[in-house]
Amino acid sequence: MIKIVTDSSSDLTIEEANELEVMIVPLTISIGEESFLDGTDVTPKEFIQKMEASKTLPKSSQPAIGELLKLYNQLTEDGSEVLSIHMSGKLSGTAESAKTAAMMAEGKVNVVDSLFISKALGFQVREAAKLAKEGRIAEEIIRKINDIRKNTHLFVVVDTLENLVKGGRIGKGTALIGSILNIKPIAILEDGEYSPVAKVRSQSQAIKYLVKQFMKDVKGKTIKYASIAHANGLDFAMKLKEQIEEKADFHSVEILWTSPVISTHTGQGAIGFSYFAE
Repeated sequence: MIKIVTDSSSDLTIEEANELEVMIVPLTISIGEESFLDGTDVTPKEFIQKMEASKTLPKSSQPAIGELLKLYNQLTEDGSEVLSIHMSGKLSGTAESAKTAAMMAEGKVNVVDSLFISKALGFQVREAAKLAKEGRIAEEIIRKINDIRKNTHLFVVVDTLENLVKGGRIGKGTALIGSILNIKPIAILEDGEYSPVAKVRSQSQAIKYLVKQFMKDVKGKTIKYASIAHANGLDFAMKLKEQIEEKADFHSVEILWTSPVISTHTGQGAIGFSYFAE
């Protein structure tokens, strides 16, 4: 039997994780002197409020190797194997910690770097859990995950440059100009890291860009999943969903809050648009 583990950046709801029988390992978020377990101690909405009130950028840290090891040993003590699927190793040390814990574990543990975050990671976890329930072996599940990864896209649109300033990624002068011009940077997560692809001047232009990319990427394919994760950007997400449903005639676009570990980097109002078609 294969048991599936992932981390809190996967944006799986507690209900979905329970239904899929997936274990979620939380990352830790720190704001000033306060620390929270992602998805456990603070809701995404509460976190946004705390983040907006903070003068410094919150910090995230990966799960401790000891905690991962303890979980792996618990899950494998009945003879089961573990498949542990995590956020991009180029954005976090979580996958590396999982690999270290896997080598120390008493049972068999396979660790997969999804090369994604948010629901683009969640798609891999979701399919892996379904295959595990069917009794598939680890090698089969990993092959399927690799296929999903090749056919998944994730775009991130940042609504405010504030967190990029707090994180030292851009200067205040650049941010001021960007705010005046209402510039919204768009990036794609490719090969596990962010690559800027466009700068647009309005929300409507961002939606137009994303819909165009979506239609190009899914042409001739079957859309399996499409998801919009937001950091207090529900209006933006709803407008994009409406356009996707109208243009692609696909009516299963899910909208959800993204995890604090992601909104720490994107800032308030950002969206992550993930889709998988084959």
